[in-house]
Amino acid sequence: MSRASASQDVFHAIADRNRRVLIDLMEPGPRDVGELVLASGLSYSATSQHLAVLRRAGLVSREASGRRRIYRLRAAALREVYDWSAQYSEFWRGRLKALGDLLGEQP
Repeated sequence: MSRASASQDVFHAIADRNRRVLIDLMEPGPRDVGELVLASGLSYSATSQHLAVLRRAGLVSREASGRRRIYRLRAAALREVYDWSAQYSEFWRGRLKALGDLLGEQP
């Protein structure tokens, strides 16, 4: 996979903990870069770089409001991750049920 392709991949974008923090910070609503910098504890430069990756992956949109840049989460883009991980839910349900059954048999 080329570097350009990887940066647009949703899975690549959310693999970084700092980007997941930024996603969580935007979940309640749009935030400007300054708010994200303060809330995340990241530098302005690092925040901007992470937002660029999220934007290329389609996870956030950006709009200008005067001199401010407002970022908004596009949560629907996470559907790909949900769909992929959902295939394992039945597996884990079965494993947890088996564990519960085993623990229920303990004296």
